[in-house]
Amino acid sequence: MLGEYRISGRGAAEIAADVERAVGTGELRPGQHLPAMRELAARLGVNPNTVAAAYRSLRERGVIETAGRRGSRVRPRPATTGREQLRVEVPAGGRDLSTGNPDPALLPGLARALTAAAEVAGRRPVLYGDDPVDADLARVARAELDADGVPAGPLAVTSGSLDAVERVLTAHLKPGDTVAVEDPGWGGLLDLIPALGLHAAPVGVDDDGPLDGRLRHALESGARAVIVTDRAQNPTGASVTATRARALRAVLRDHPGTLLIEDDHGHGIVDLPLHPLAGVTRHWAFVRSAAKAYGPDLRLAVLAGDPLTVDRVRGRQRLGPGWVSLLLQRTVAHLWTHGAIDRGAVARSYGARRDALVGALAERGVGAHGRSGMNVWVPVPDETGAVARLLQAGWAPAPGARFRLASPPGLLPGMTGRQCQGAYRPEAWRPEAWCPGCGAAMTGGAR
Repeated sequence: MLGEYRISGRGAAEIAADVERAVGTGELRPGQHLPAMRELAARLGVNPNTVAAAYRSLRERGVIETAGRRGSRVRPRPATTGREQLRVEVPAGGRDLSTGNPDPALLPGLARALTAAAEVAGRRPVLYGDDPVDADLARVARAELDADGVPAGPLAVTSGSLDAVERVLTAHLKPGDTVAVEDPGWGGLLDLIPALGLHAAPVGVDDDGPLDGRLRHALESGARAVIVTDRAQNPTGASVTATRARALRAVLRDHPGTLLIEDDHGHGIVDLPLHPLAGVTRHWAFVRSAAKAYGPDLRLAVLAGDPLTVDRVRGRQRLGPGWVSLLLQRTVAHLWTHGAIDRGAVARSYGARRDALVGALAERGVGAHGRSGMNVWVPVPDETGAVARLLQAGWAPAPGARFRLASPPGLLPGMTGRQCQGAYRPEAWRPEAWCPGCGAAMTGGAR
């Protein structure tokens, strides 16, 4: 069943560690079946309960899954193999469109904000026991949340969006619970769910956000939580409209015990209005990060939520990292309060690039999605073939497999990347440069 590989170990922890190591090295492949518990117990000379405990640990860690009478097998995408490994090698002299980085030319300088934060730290050093949320950051964040219609509630600060999502999920859910997630959706989140021992229930997405009918089905099937990207959805660029928000709220009202998590990482780079869903369910969290607008190295997100959720998040933080550096918090507060970026201009710049690409593809009969944010999602019938043809022409998009659970194949050509160094400006973009659907017309491009 396992070919040449033989699982080893005497205790549950040793057996689980051996399987996980083998999955990580590729000796056990995705989809490969594991021995029945009694069979492996007999082979190792241990109690079947020991193997059962090892398998349970592996399921909770997202390494294996149980398929009823068919037994246990390595997950198709085990948590030890992140979706970021589903990459393509950029050809020499090629353009890397796969990273999802913001345009460095649109990011603000940090020197002034860091200096201001350091001066405050010099006058008033942070000590153990201080408030873990900077007062200035809380004030500006709460004012903007109020203006956007996010319900009142306490705040926490986390090390980015994914950190916030993980902390909220672990505050309410247990291994084996199901989370409704957008499909296609953010690869990092799709990796996180099984790593926490949770199951992902795919919810289809169109340009207006998650489909309310699909969400209802997921919740009626037992999902205990749902994660929604309000704007700049990764990878489709969807943005929740007022109409879709009303439909999603109606679904959530019928399931008030659902944990709702909203991700607004597009804040600062999107000029579409926010239509939050928070306030319909008993437990909710709204996450707003600084990475896309101000720089990926600013590992900071503000989390608003109901009192119990925020209290659990902050309580668990106290037992781990303690808090997110107030020097970093004051830097972000300075950037927000002093208008470090022209949000409208940034949104228009990304919008012009998306529109140029989507329009050029439409002229060639290729449909694409890119309503907001930094990405364009291009459905293709043959993902592998389209990626191969683009690579031959010197372009490296992100394979859609990094973002999919059950949705059809596609490609993700981001608007910028580390390699382009801001070259993708509206005035420099030539729509005739390429066609992800057929791989033709690969001339010209941004210079």
